Amino acid sequence: MEHEATVEGVGVGVGDEGPGAPVVLLGAREELIPIFVSADQAQSMQLALDGEPFERPLTHDLFVEMVAEFGAAIDRVRIDDLADGTFYAKIDTEQYSGGERKQAVFDARPSDGIALALRVDCPLIVSDEVVDEAGRPPEAFEQDAEDADVDEFGDSDVDDEPDGGPFS
Repeated sequence: MEHEATVEGVGVGVGDEGPGAPVVLLGAREELIPIFVSADQAQSMQLALDGEPFERPLTHDLFVEMVAEFGAAIDRVRIDDLADGTFYAKIDTEQYSGGERKQAVFDARPSDGIALALRVDCPLIVSDEVVDEAGRPPEAFEQDAEDADVDEFGDSDVDDEPDGGPFS
């Protein structure tokens, strides 16, 4: 089963090495899912959340413009798998050409998918399996912030990026 998710915030997480890693929190099924991301991805997401344009187009802005120019659209972003601590996502798209509709699905890093979904206001979907494995009750993040004695979002053993960690 799939659930529509919301981006609850972008901030600094508390990991095994302490505070400092950028994290995005997704809300789905009354749970929060922390996904560690790079600082650039966190900045891109926060700018989209704030509705603030960057002085020059960021990669995600450029991609959205190119997709639109080619007569295509991003329909939804799915975070549909979590294996060995790495989240996996897909971007569902469609293009109209000559009156014909063509659908395509692209593999993506969840951080890229989330940044794009925020820009085009499309559904962000999370699978039951991902929520079951990575979801935590909101209270867990409140306690983590108190334990860290700083304003952090929480910790997790999972990351967004394949090949060795959240900053590869």
